[in-house]
Amino acid sequence: MKAMILAAGRGERLRPLTDHTPKPLLQVGSCSQIAHHLHALAGAGFRDIVINLAHLRGLITQALGNGERYGVAIEYADEGDEALETAGGVRAALGLLGAAPFALINADIWTDYPRASLRDRLQPKDQAHVVLIDNPEHHPAGDFACVKRRALNAGMEMLTYSGIGVFRPQLFAHLPLGKCPLRPILQQAIAHNRVSAEHYRGSWVDVGTPERLALARLIVDSA
Repeated sequence: MKAMILAAGRGERLRPLTDHTPKPLLQVGSCSQIAHHLHALAGAGFRDIVINLAHLRGLITQALGNGERYGVAIEYADEGDEALETAGGVRAALGLLGAAPFALINADIWTDYPRASLRDRLQPKDQAHVVLIDNPEHHPAGDFACVKRRALNAGMEMLTYSGIGVFRPQLFAHLPLGKCPLRPILQQAIAHNRVSAEHYRGSWVDVGTPERLALARLIVDSA
C-alpha cells in the first residue's frame, strides 16, 4: 500500500514562521513534522510515499530528497504556486498513487496513531476509512459521527476527522482537476454507506497555530 502525505498548505495561521519555512518542515523534537511521518510510515512497512507540494516546495524536496535516508521512496506531486486543497491534491496525484487503496495523512498533525493498522482497515465495499478523534477545543462541533464503525454525517456524538484515512482512488477519479475540499466528497460517500470509521483516543495535535506547535513540541520532548 502506498501512502500520501498532504504537504502543500500555506500555513497562514503559523505566520511568520511559515513565510520562509514550509509548515511540514517546522521542527517538532529532533526532526521536522514531515520527518516524523516518514519515520512512522517506514516503521509501519510503508515504502512508497507520495507528497504533494505547493508553498516553498523546493525547500521540501531539498530537505527530503528521494526518501532514502528515511527508508522510503518519495515521489512528488507538484501543484504549482497554489495548493489544490485535499481532494484536489489527491485528484492531481492519482497518476502516482495507482489503482490500489492508499493511506492519506495530513503533514500538519502530530500523533502516535499506529500507521500499520491502516493496512487492514478498508472493507471491500467501502470507498474510504477515516480515523476520528475527540473534538479539540478549536473544532468543538466535529465533522462526522461514528456508529458501529460506520461513518455518519450526523449522529449522537460528533467527532473530528483526524487527517488520517485510507481511500480508494475511485473516490476521486471523477473529479475535475483543480481545487476541491475533501469533506463534500466524504459526505456523499457516507450518504451511500461507503465509509467506515474508527474513534482513536490516543495523542493527536493539529499543528496549525504557534500554540499547538508548542504543544506538539512539549509532548515529544516529554516522551
